[in-house]
Amino acid sequence: MQLRAVLAAVLLLSALVTPAEAAAPGDLVSSREVAWHPEPLRLLPAPVKAYDIRYNSTSATGASDVVSGMVLVSPLPWNNGPRPIVAYAMGTQGMGDQCAPSQQLQNGTEVEIAFLAQAMFNGWAVAVTDYEGLGTPGDHTYAVSRSEGRALLDVARAAQAIPGLSADAPVGVFGYSQGGQAASAAAEQWKSYAPSLNVVGVAAGGVPADLNAVAKFNDGNAGSGLVFAAAAGYAAAYPELPLTDVLNARGKQVIDQIRGSCVAEIALVAPFTRLNQLTTQPDVIQNPLWQNRLKENTLGSVKPAAPVYLYHGTLDELIPFSVGQKLRSQWCSLGADVQWTPLPLLGHVSAVSAWGSNAMLWLGDRFAGKATRPNC
Repeated sequence: MQLRAVLAAVLLLSALVTPAEAAAPGDLVSSREVAWHPEPLRLLPAPVKAYDIRYNSTSATGASDVVSGMVLVSPLPWNNGPRPIVAYAMGTQGMGDQCAPSQQLQNGTEVEIAFLAQAMFNGWAVAVTDYEGLGTPGDHTYAVSRSEGRALLDVARAAQAIPGLSADAPVGVFGYSQGGQAASAAAEQWKSYAPSLNVVGVAAGGVPADLNAVAKFNDGNAGSGLVFAAAAGYAAAYPELPLTDVLNARGKQVIDQIRGSCVAEIALVAPFTRLNQLTTQPDVIQNPLWQNRLKENTLGSVKPAAPVYLYHGTLDELIPFSVGQKLRSQWCSLGADVQWTPLPLLGHVSAVSAWGSNAMLWLGDRFAGKATRPNC
């Protein structure tokens, strides 16, 4: 009888835990206030409220996961309705957990500090995602747009639970390079994945919208390490993809090193090396399994429901300018509100250095309710 009573109690408790009480994407799992240091000597923390957070999100295959990030809240007063939130996607940080933006912000080593400071001076809040597997258990699913876009939308949802922020806040999405991929993926997934967010605009630059084209462009060139990192990222996101089993001895060494490295180290691991030099089989990513996953993460087939500001350097040495042009053309053909800015004679880093501040100002116009100026 005692055993039956115990079993009955277990069944009762199980019945009480309904699906509605299960963790939902964007739910805040944990939050702790920390110091944000804008310089590596860490002499003085920035005078903002900074929160190291964990929140629920969704993987590329639809599984529930937990992602880390950071929320920064400007110390300036905001009296024009709910304080705006910038959902911020960093450019490539690396694959090792020590590369996570939330960690680098606390260490004073984050290179995209200028745009965060610009948002703080405007009185906004910024929600930065670390992306899936960067700063949390598991490998980082680098360059997988589906999981990146979801992690970015969910960090904005999680930020709404931070003191002083609101579920009614206007949300602007910002990202360049890998961050531009995440921002563009968020633009395409917003209405189907996180429609409760009040997204007013998406600013994306240097977008690697088509990884087949990007991989072909970089394979055997200075950016070959990023190709290998993307291969590792896709293998982490999609276990059915053949990678580990087709690596030769050098390939295993290179991929293992990349999995624990930040972006500067990745660039030095195996520059000017072709993927075929690291595998026992030629043209691994031409395998139909790989092509199916690359295709479903290619951007341009879904109309962004929010206005988009898209920019790209004409001399981009990592993400071909033609890839940005194609994304613009595809979105325009779908009837999207797109403002496109080609940046003559600028490369990958110089384009964001010269124009990222303008992209942030464009988001400010969206927060102010100003009309867009699409130029399709």
